[in-house]
Amino acid sequence: MIVYCNDYILAEKVRIADNFINRFLGLMGKKSLENGEGLLLLRCPSIHCFFMRISIDVIYISRNMEVLGIETLKPWSIGKHFRKTVHILELKEGAASRVKVGDAIVLN
Repeated sequence: MIVYCNDYILAEKVRIADNFINRFLGLMGKKSLENGEGLLLLRCPSIHCFFMRISIDVIYISRNMEVLGIETLKPWSIGKHFRKTVHILELKEGAASRVKVGDAIVLN
């Protein structure tokens, strides 16, 4: 899947995690993320980075695909809570540097 934000490609190799097991396992075990690689957690309002080896950029997304919050998480940390979060996009650290709260996320 390709993810756009503000008419640019945010990531072009995004996997979907749409069930409990895929969301739970997420990026655990990954030693790195390539440029353009990410994970979209559907129907997932919060995350943790327990058992992870890498830092990631996290974008919290509303039901209407609006960016509610952005943060960089280190391994063994817990993400912030952003009200009305429905989906979460996990990207390589630094990949969300152009994203701002209020931006629209488009999936293709």
